[in-house]
Amino acid sequence: MNTVAVNGIKLAYVRRGKGTPLVLIHGYPLDHTSWNEVASLLENNFDLILPDLRGFGQSTTVETPYTISDMADDLASLLDHLEVEKAALAGHSMGGYVALAFAKKYPQRVSGLGLVSSQAVADSPEGKDRRYQTAADVVEKGVNIVAEAMTPKLSTDASVQAFVRDVIVKQSKSSVIGALKAMAERENLMSHLSSVKFPVVLIHGNADVLIPIERAKEIKTVLPSAQLVELQGAGHMPMMEFARETAEGLKFLGS
Repeated sequence: MNTVAVNGIKLAYVRRGKGTPLVLIHGYPLDHTSWNEVASLLENNFDLILPDLRGFGQSTTVETPYTISDMADDLASLLDHLEVEKAALAGHSMGGYVALAFAKKYPQRVSGLGLVSSQAVADSPEGKDRRYQTAADVVEKGVNIVAEAMTPKLSTDASVQAFVRDVIVKQSKSSVIGALKAMAERENLMSHLSSVKFPVVLIHGNADVLIPIERAKEIKTVLPSAQLVELQGAGHMPMMEFARETAEGLKFLGS
């Protein structure tokens, strides 16, 4: 992996392929490797940029609070470093929140937007409370409690479960806590999405128990031009459970 100093951290990333620039943004609490199979299917169509978001994988983080918008700024600085003026962004789950924040802040730099198992609404008060409680639990008990709780919710596929659990337990307390608090405080971007002019593709499994497919359908309602790829039987990890179908959906961003 390569690294670049941005905003007080070291951001790690992989770059591969050729074509339209496409940033693949991983979800919580994972890293860029969740995109490996999809990246192999897309590298002949796109100039792929796969970052580890701050604190995750091989990227460093800060101990002070930060926001989803700050994470979007990290990606803007990465694109500056790579001399990429405009790119499509596809984000999985939390990565979708970062992609949305980037699209709001830097619309002139976005050629297309992909939301994979993600949503545009903010947390409910109850959801926000749960994130802060999980953060407090991580302080006391460590990251393993997140791995144990999340792994069965991410997928029912045993091989995917083994992969994600191994990735989650390698993350640091500070990365998990920082991301939880950033997600808890994110803004509702549904109304902003309704006005975008670039292509949008929504990829979602109908068996997702973490973010129900209704969230994607709500976006489709306010943005009828969005392409909705509904994957029958997919959970929260379609890029691993249905890699080929996910890759085909993302090719819409290169058209």
